[in-house]
Amino acid sequence: MADLVLRSRRVIALDGERPAAVAVTDGRIVAVESYGAPIDAAEDVDLGELALLPGLVDTHVHVNEPGRTEWEGFATATRAAAAGGVTTIVDMPLNSLPPTVDTEALRIKQAAAAGQCHVDVGFWGGVIPGNAGALPGLHDAGVFGFKAFLADSGVPEFPPVDPDQLADALAAVDALFVVHAEDPYHLHQAASSRAYPDFLASRPPDAEQAAVATAIDAARTAGARVHILHLSSAAALPVLAAARAQGVRVTAETCPHYLTLDAARIPAGATEFKCCPPIRDAANADRLWAALADGLITCVVSDHSPCTPELKRRDTGDFAAAWGGIASVQLGLPVIWTEARRRGHGLADVVRWMARRPADLVGLAGKGRLAVGADADLVAFDPDGTFTVDPHRLHHRNPVTPYAGARLSGVVHTTWLRGRPVTGADPRGRLLVREA
Repeated sequence: MADLVLRSRRVIALDGERPAAVAVTDGRIVAVESYGAPIDAAEDVDLGELALLPGLVDTHVHVNEPGRTEWEGFATATRAAAAGGVTTIVDMPLNSLPPTVDTEALRIKQAAAAGQCHVDVGFWGGVIPGNAGALPGLHDAGVFGFKAFLADSGVPEFPPVDPDQLADALAAVDALFVVHAEDPYHLHQAASSRAYPDFLASRPPDAEQAAVATAIDAARTAGARVHILHLSSAAALPVLAAARAQGVRVTAETCPHYLTLDAARIPAGATEFKCCPPIRDAANADRLWAALADGLITCVVSDHSPCTPELKRRDTGDFAAAWGGIASVQLGLPVIWTEARRRGHGLADVVRWMARRPADLVGLAGKGRLAVGADADLVAFDPDGTFTVDPHRLHHRNPVTPYAGARLSGVVHTTWLRGRPVTGADPRGRLLVREA
């Protein structure tokens, strides 16, 4: 007898969308049968026309705990993730204190997370100048790879690396390296201003193009695997495509804000829209969507990067002074679904971009897919439901979002973690380590 059967006329499985019954035992999917198949189960739930998706996998989340827990924390970030249909996150190594740049720091972060998480949580390690010798041990301890900045990260304890230091890191360990790709020599100091175009001009497209080329050169020389984080500029796409065609092991992601927000529509002083790299124009977003559709960009993740409202400087609206980061882990699915459907994409596309490919990126074979043997991380989703974003109904710690007041399509009804609903009452998320 199965523990649970979930039936839906819109199950998004590996072979596409179809009516099906999904059986769960001991937290794993044990069968995917026809919609009306008789299956003995302790609980049998018919979702009808609600879609049943695999839980999303968000490999780019800044939880910030310990050290800056007033910005965010494991309890609030993971509750927000579950409310948005995300069942696995991978936490970035910076903004917490200490940053995850050695094994001791990883243990401190794992201890801070223990018992607080409503979804499963893995961890990235970090590359900073001088820590190449610590990377093999940190990798053996279970981090999913290593993040490096090529420009100022915004926090002093996580300085950027130059091309030689990046090369040293790639040579130190056979691992996945994820790179914040902006070239410091192409960035300009933003002057104090309430005008978004002034901030945008300080981080031009050629900063990303040059840094992507630097990361690709390092990957090519070392034969290493490199992933470009939060690609915002379509100008870098030809460089990426050429490298892929030459066999360089490089992939790239983008984020909901780069695909759906338009620089021309950002009001003066609306610092909740500030992020680095910046939101660009609608024509640029069109090119990112095309690259996503043809597989050049492989996945969509949140880059959930919250802070306290004070650090967003809404009092002055000064883009230069405000912290750069967008908090969206709860909203990524409806934000992307709203725009994807308008552009003719289906739920299977969204699941591929936001669940399976991020899981594949970090080697989580049992996540991000609705298939026999996978973890029963599942989401009941109403693709036709709509809602208006109310920041005070979001679960992340500080209710600041550029999507406030937006009318979105797609409502998450229930999220299951290993076959049990996530209610917010009992944090059952596991701390994950790299599987291979």
